[in-house]
Amino acid sequence: MAGSQGFSTLCENSNEVFLDVAKLLITYADNILRNPNEGKYRSIRIGNPTFSAKLLPIRGAVECLFEMGFEEAETHLVFPKSASVDQLRRIRESIAAERDQRLDVGQPQQSPVTASATALASAPASAAAQGPPVTASLAARQTPAAQAPSLESSMIFLTTLQSNFQHVMEYENSELQQKALGVIPHQQLTTTAKEKLQQAKQADPDCNLSEEDLLVLELLRWFKGEFFSWVDCLPCNHCGGPTQSSGPLAPSTDDLRWGAQRVENHHCQACNHSTRFPRYNNPEKLLETRRGRCGEWANCFTLCCRALDLEARYIWDNTDHVWTEVYSASQHRWLHCDSCENACDKPLLYEIGWGKKLDYVLAFSKDQVVDVTWRYSCKHPEVLSRRNKVQEPWLLYTINGLNAVRQQSLSSERKKELLERLLVELVEFISPKTPKQGELGGRNSGSLAWRNARGETRPGTTPSAAAAEFVFVPTEKEKSGRVFHLRYNSTKDHYCRVSNDSEDIQGWDKTLWRKESVFRKLENDWQMVYLARTEGSSSGKISWKLDCAPVRMKIKTVSVRACSQTFHSGTVRWGLQSGQNTTEFSGDGEMHLLQGLSGSSELVVEAELAGGEGESSWQHSQLFRRSLNEPEESSLEIFVEMEEEDA
Repeated sequence: MAGSQGFSTLCENSNEVFLDVAKLLITYADNILRNPNEGKYRSIRIGNPTFSAKLLPIRGAVECLFEMGFEEAETHLVFPKSASVDQLRRIRESIAAERDQRLDVGQPQQSPVTASATALASAPASAAAQGPPVTASLAARQTPAAQAPSLESSMIFLTTLQSNFQHVMEYENSELQQKALGVIPHQQLTTTAKEKLQQAKQADPDCNLSEEDLLVLELLRWFKGEFFSWVDCLPCNHCGGPTQSSGPLAPSTDDLRWGAQRVENHHCQACNHSTRFPRYNNPEKLLETRRGRCGEWANCFTLCCRALDLEARYIWDNTDHVWTEVYSASQHRWLHCDSCENACDKPLLYEIGWGKKLDYVLAFSKDQVVDVTWRYSCKHPEVLSRRNKVQEPWLLYTINGLNAVRQQSLSSERKKELLERLLVELVEFISPKTPKQGELGGRNSGSLAWRNARGETRPGTTPSAAAAEFVFVPTEKEKSGRVFHLRYNSTKDHYCRVSNDSEDIQGWDKTLWRKESVFRKLENDWQMVYLARTEGSSSGKISWKLDCAPVRMKIKTVSVRACSQTFHSGTVRWGLQSGQNTTEFSGDGEMHLLQGLSGSSELVVEAELAGGEGESSWQHSQLFRRSLNEPEESSLEIFVEMEEEDA
């Protein structure tokens, strides 16, 4: 039990000593439970030979009596009438459970998976009809007595198993699947999957992929890129500025209705307003909110998979992450799918890329629970050493019991299919994998501070400069018109080179001269877009360059209009350099005619972002902040009049 030091200490004794003491302690407890009104069973004389010889010298024994509720009273230990019988029963059951496990576990220890394979091979023929006799990941080794988990630990683990196993049944609701289909562009995804499959088979005639495999990839791409959004802290729903997490709020009746037991308070220091972030656990609600962290992502994505009739299961990792697996009939195996990362078939991503110390990874589907820990690790001995929350035999027995109940109504053919798949998984688990290139990277989802706090960033990575080195050179049309005119629209993310027949250039970073620690932030839930500096960087820079020399022209006048916004102590500095002349201007959205810049052939417009406070400081200085719902309007405009160079 959590907090039961006496029981934990008792478990440190050898099997022989423990079993002898356990028998006596259970007898004391049973006497009271069976005869609650008999005073003689509520008192133990300290001088009693049995007590002094068999209990007093044994580590944890007397402590267990105190934890049961016994109190010291001169020459006796007494169980008062005010003591909790429930507490007595809990300690008694912990001791009994440990005793039963020690009595049952007398077989030689085996390697992780080998015990499962042996049990499957030796199972009676009727096992196929009964469902899988064991789970695929049995690490059939008794946990050392010094690390023996408590009954309460086992019960907490059981609650997690039962909760997840029940939750996945929500994905089988036909009405909910139809609602999911209503938001998934399934025809478009299917068409793209067919086209890519055809291309794959043309490139490799021996390709064994199916249309369903490619559909999974398209669904991941759409879900990550277009549908769902990650939440660190929500923008303030009063002023639109950045917020900081400041503890929990009480869930409302409506929050609880949609499974939001937790509600986060995202506080805005600028306007002192609190924005509520309910952590919804209902996939139907998530189809509407379309935002959250890994729990919400995996929850909603697994539903989308089931809506497309993909056989999917929800994966729970005890080290605080969740994702999805999808079964590939063409490849006869389960594929790892992480919608947060748009990652498919990269199971070692967490242990190798993120540096996770895995212990229990469990898969939950409508048909069964499977311990899939070994798929996600290439360090099996290390993982096994950390599996101390429950006894392995207990976990095996519990999973088998859950599966037996769930599979009662399945056909014999389906049970046989599940058993055959389990055998394939066992073979896969026997040999630890070798990391692939795509599994070596750190986590992408979440803020840098959040990823750093969890130790899930790629080792050795820091925001770095990326020199784009694009230079605008006037075209013949611009030379003859003696005007260079450029506009950037942040909502559409494109440039319009007005002076060159309204040439359209897509992508904010495609025409940059320099870029250092700046990225484009799209907030789908709040329908906002802006450029900000990279998380974790103290400053960011971005610039555009015009060079008139190649066409023998020089600058006559320069007018610039730029839009920037700051919060708290964030700063944005706009500057313009032409030859030896440098001048600053405001990002207030007004057109500024800048003096003293004529005569040079080159021009550089630069913005520098800095300042801000706390983990969200990167958000406190922004360029080109716009609502995606606003009418089209340029956020940057550069207008240059040119003249011919002197002969």
